[in-house]
Amino acid sequence: VQLQASGGGSVQAGGSLNLSCAAFGRSFSTYVMGWFRQAPGKEREFVAVIRSSGENTYADSVKGRFTISRDNAKNLVYLQMRSLKPEDTAVYYCATYRSGSWYYTGNYDSWGHGTQVTVSS
Repeated sequence: VQLQASGGGSVQAGGSLNLSCAAFGRSFSTYVMGWFRQAPGKEREFVAVIRSSGENTYADSVKGRFTISRDNAKNLVYLQMRSLKPEDTAVYYCATYRSGSWYYTGNYDSWGHGTQVTVSS
């Protein structure tokens, strides 16, 4: 499956952004989809994951501020980001989950190119 993330941009601290990830492939509704991010000089880190059932898991750093959702009819996964902080600045990636821990990048298969989010103080 091919993935394409969009919706990034520059906002001030406290602002909001909504990211989208379009999936091009069959059986999207069965995919477990994740969002990751990578800040300059840092490793790619887990942000959120949503199962085919709609159940989700968040990184502690974004819990209560970010919301992951999906629209299976449109083959889209969303990441609503509120109360953004400068430390949320990163390139955000969506990916399809394969197996194992939600938190490990190696357990995800297809990756989109990413979309830049910049939060200024």
